[in-house]
Amino acid sequence: MTSESIFLVGFLCFIGLILAVDLGLFGKKSETVSMKQAGIMSFLVVALSMCFYFVLFRYGHLLHGIDSMERLQEVIHKHHHPVRVIPNDLESSIQLYNHNLGLEYLTGYVVEYALSVDNIFVIVLIFTAFGVAPKNYHRVLFWGILGAIVMRFIFIFVGAALIQKFEWIMYVFGAFLIYTGVRMFIDRNSKDKIDTQNHPVVRFANKYFKVHNHFVGNKFFVTVDGVRKMTPLFLVLLIIEGTDLIFAVDSIPAIFSVTKDPYVVFFSNIFAIIGLRSMFFLLAGILDKFRFLKVGLAALLTFIGLKMIFHHYLEDWGFSTTDSLFIIIGILGLSIVLSLIFPENKKERKLKFDPENDENIRH
Repeated sequence: MTSESIFLVGFLCFIGLILAVDLGLFGKKSETVSMKQAGIMSFLVVALSMCFYFVLFRYGHLLHGIDSMERLQEVIHKHHHPVRVIPNDLESSIQLYNHNLGLEYLTGYVVEYALSVDNIFVIVLIFTAFGVAPKNYHRVLFWGILGAIVMRFIFIFVGAALIQKFEWIMYVFGAFLIYTGVRMFIDRNSKDKIDTQNHPVVRFANKYFKVHNHFVGNKFFVTVDGVRKMTPLFLVLLIIEGTDLIFAVDSIPAIFSVTKDPYVVFFSNIFAIIGLRSMFFLLAGILDKFRFLKVGLAALLTFIGLKMIFHHYLEDWGFSTTDSLFIIIGILGLSIVLSLIFPENKKERKLKFDPENDENIRH
């Protein structure tokens, strides 16, 4: 096995262990995840993510089996790392490489984690529209994450192969992210709607499969009169998987603006996805308080898109991974601080989020 394969298998086993612990803690009992439980899991996942940052910071060169100056220069050239080696000093050059690799991972993690917040908005809307019981949220999100890991793996490594073969794709990704950012800013105050009867997933399932009309506890399938049928809870799972697929189209190109190394993209992506579920239980009830967060995310996507389009010029100007990290944190921090300083009028918030006044959400 190559060093990359060993690193990847070890990482997947580590992620499997985290999910197993999660399933053991919360999967045995079908109950609503408390803020305390979500806080503990969020802290654990973030702490492990930071530990992985320090692993790359110290031993990142082992990922691609770098043991010589020639191999180091080959990896730097292949993945376009903004690192300049020190001639005749392999140890110091590897140290510079590891430091940059750790920063690329950390920056990608922050970007993915931030963009996941917008995903939470949609997941809350899906659960509300379909009338999913809060005690079943964890089960749906847990299995949704397993599917997301598989999809992200495919997307990331296919995307990396395309970028290496067709560098002009970076400009396409950049233009798409700018368009997405502008659209998000324009639509920041619009209210999303879900028609549960006419949703494409619901219509497809009703046409080609047997679908039960009611929820049956936390079951995805149920046998009725000898006929095995999928429950509405499984339809919700499929819709969330489809939603993640759509969000991956934004988030994965965004992280490729930070690093072209598909392994680093994958590592940061998966840690952020795992943290998404626990973050959901922490933020679902207070997301409306961050009124400028969508503006911040729109600015974030626009900045990343511009960075992808002008990446050659930025490299010539010495624009580093650290600069990207500071700008990204600054954008997100400013949007959160402004939301806290200038909260939304309570009457407007009640009018905007009162489900009794929402004729577009069906239960």
